[in-house]
Amino acid sequence: MKISIGSNNDSPAWSGTSERSLLRFSRTEAASATALLGATLAALIWANVDADGYAGLWHTPLSIQLGGAGLSLSVSEWINSGLMSLFFFVVGLEARQEFDVGELRERQRVILPMLAGLGGMAAAVSLYLIVNAGGDGMHGWGVAMSTDTAFALGVLALVGPRFSDRLRVFLLTVMVVDDIVALVVIATAYTERLSVAPLLVAVALFLVVLLLPRLGVRSGWPYFVLAVAAWVALSKSGVDPLVIGLAMGLVAYAGPAVRDDLERATDLFRVFREQPTPQLARAATVGLQAAVSPNERLQERFHGWTSFVIVPLFALSNAGIPITGEFLASAFASPITQGIVVGYVVGKPVGVLAVSALVTRLSRGRLGPPVGWLAVAGAGTLVGIGFTVALLVATLAFSGAQLEQAKVGILTAALVSALLSFGVFRIARLLPGRMRARLLLGTSDTISDLAVLVDPERDHVRGPETALVTLVEYGDFECPYCGQAETVVRELLDEGDLRYVWRHLPLSDVHPNAQLAAEAAEAAGRQGEFWAMHDLLFAHQGELRLKHLNRYAEQLGLDVPKFAAELRSHVDAEHVAEDLDSADLSGATGTPVFFINGSRHRGAYDLATLTKQIQLARVRALINS
Repeated sequence: MKISIGSNNDSPAWSGTSERSLLRFSRTEAASATALLGATLAALIWANVDADGYAGLWHTPLSIQLGGAGLSLSVSEWINSGLMSLFFFVVGLEARQEFDVGELRERQRVILPMLAGLGGMAAAVSLYLIVNAGGDGMHGWGVAMSTDTAFALGVLALVGPRFSDRLRVFLLTVMVVDDIVALVVIATAYTERLSVAPLLVAVALFLVVLLLPRLGVRSGWPYFVLAVAAWVALSKSGVDPLVIGLAMGLVAYAGPAVRDDLERATDLFRVFREQPTPQLARAATVGLQAAVSPNERLQERFHGWTSFVIVPLFALSNAGIPITGEFLASAFASPITQGIVVGYVVGKPVGVLAVSALVTRLSRGRLGPPVGWLAVAGAGTLVGIGFTVALLVATLAFSGAQLEQAKVGILTAALVSALLSFGVFRIARLLPGRMRARLLLGTSDTISDLAVLVDPERDHVRGPETALVTLVEYGDFECPYCGQAETVVRELLDEGDLRYVWRHLPLSDVHPNAQLAAEAAEAAGRQGEFWAMHDLLFAHQGELRLKHLNRYAEQLGLDVPKFAAELRSHVDAEHVAEDLDSADLSGATGTPVFFINGSRHRGAYDLATLTKQIQLARVRALINS
């Protein structure tokens, strides 16, 4: 069998789910990294064409006064400490989502990437201190610590392997550890003055935020007001207020939509449909929003702003340095520049790879990486891309010529690390298929999301029992998206080596005939014609009433009186209810929902996307066989 692991430049043709996961998040990273790169180049051009104008704009003071109180910062400080708080807020949201519903919900999987992140930071800082030993640049050790989330994930999207979802999770975990530690360093090592009273106020406000969910507060406004107040209090305390953004993101719960909430939203919409008043419209809107976790709602609202406005604006205001041959020669001769480059380019990958190997060895493989070792090496080079937080720390640690030297080091390290990442994944393409798959994907098991395993004695199965991949679908015969997915499933089955399982998930609150259709399929199955009835029901999704079902039974040559009697007495209602219960246990609330070898498929279910995921599952099964 041919094993192909290449670069991923495809996008789904259509999507039947509104779920937002790390995969959806990362699909925008290539574009956001491009925007960030464009802003960086614009800053460099601007600073070299009009250095005074560039510096003058960003150092312009901007004050906000409310009565006798106020806050005065330069434009760049409002961007660095204010708008960038939203960036860290989104990073926190993504991390919390992975902890709640993603790969990291098995807490054991957090340990290795967390330690790898700490190892990469420790190695980078150590090398920086060695290069700057005894010099006046030693206090800038914090510059060589943190990875730029947007740039690193963007580079991964551009040069990484096609199947890199788990690598993204690994990277995101490493980078969140980086960000947390870096923000702690900013709040402590680079805080020149500390006012205890405002700091205690900020802590008290955040404790109130933690209490609000327990009090049943679901509106976003109280959280927003408290977050802004805590941000102001931290600003007054002398602690960089960026930390409140990450903390607020980590608080926001993520989870799948609950069936009761979805049915309640349906009822509210029905009432509005009967009486379309502003009050009922507001109630329906609130009900619809309540069915989706706050984490997903907030990501949908803020991710685009942070990726395409805030982070590029940060780069535009901070990356500009006047470049001349004399300046570059001086900068590259500076221990500050050298320490930053060596720390990121050498320290980060060596630290990540060495600590990952050490943890795996000491745990005897129980805490191995979620990807192959070549992918871990690629992750190490990617975390050498330090930009956003590195620039933040540089502006706190240095000024004047030293700050310019630090910026040169940060930009150089980011460029070299990106090229090294390209080289690592390029090497992977030259390896034989099976070796490449093992080195990129690894041998670790995926998390099983399917609560009830496939039972050939009970479940309805198509395809060979010996297939390496099992595709389970929870579906609804009246659901138009399931009808679209059915054509995709047929094409997948035509390719062979796939076992397909159908389970019922009738959404009776929106599809009034779905329950009876599911029972009809089971009644036909008792006479040996489940799949024939299944196909007829999808071919006539708009005609699923009792008279239609009896006609289909006659068309298939079934014992129609027996069939009709079983439908009237709902003989198969219990079987359908068991499927519904297993769907709830597996977190499936909408339709269609697919599980590939027990792992839930999140995102689009067009032919190209499902084919890739099935191919990936097949490769993993071959590696582990």
